[in-house]
Amino acid sequence: MAPAADREGYWGPTTSTLDWCEENYAVTWYIAEFWNTVSNLIMIIPPIFGAIQSVRDGLEKRYIASYLALTVVGMGSWCFHMTLKYEMQLLDELPMIYSCCIFVYCMFECFKMKNSVNYHLLFILVLFSLIVTTVYLKVKEPVFHQVMYGMLVFTLVLRSIYIVTWVYPWLRGLGYTSLGIFLLGFLLWNIDNIFCDSLRNFRKKMPPIIGVATQFHAWWHILTGLGSYLHILFSLYTRTLYLKYRPKVKFLFGIWPVILFEPLRKH
Repeated sequence: MAPAADREGYWGPTTSTLDWCEENYAVTWYIAEFWNTVSNLIMIIPPIFGAIQSVRDGLEKRYIASYLALTVVGMGSWCFHMTLKYEMQLLDELPMIYSCCIFVYCMFECFKMKNSVNYHLLFILVLFSLIVTTVYLKVKEPVFHQVMYGMLVFTLVLRSIYIVTWVYPWLRGLGYTSLGIFLLGFLLWNIDNIFCDSLRNFRKKMPPIIGVATQFHAWWHILTGLGSYLHILFSLYTRTLYLKYRPKVKFLFGIWPVILFEPLRKH
């Protein structure tokens, strides 16, 4: 975490319960944590295109919701790191819980009839979200949020491992790539928290370009944003395989992965 002494800017005093390691208002007077803010673009723009493509392809609404939920997380995180206000912090952290609940629903409904609805699972996930929200608003303890979020991610990891081990082993590459990128982001998140003082001292001695490269919370956004996007692709690939479509992962401009598929032709 960041040391207590930090400059103020356009948004006034910090009211959030967390203040990350990036120096506040160091780049511009209008954005508290510049790099932690702009790094959220990876969670905002690509999922919007994913949602649009999902609508065009006539996919089930839960996958459209998955893309849009990731976009909401990115927008909330943008607002939080731009302002360091408590209200904006909630706009970042609570959608992380809600989006993961959508991911969990998708993963556990991969092998059901098309357009089916599991009301029992929906009820459990909505109840979980309501309980986490209520408790977190009362206790305002970031560790509580982090543990609840970790439980959801762990559930997704176990379900993904089950699918690539017992159902579709040829999806290991996509599944483990998503997981590995996410875990690398988590590692950098911890380094940023634990060694903040050392990182700040290092940045003071290094050229600005090197300092930017050590903004590990920004890298957490980039890597977990990409990992979450790839997880949606993995979930969607699993689902369309079960529905007997022909999914394929393609790379736009040779860089960005998207999923394309066509229904199995009837003879």
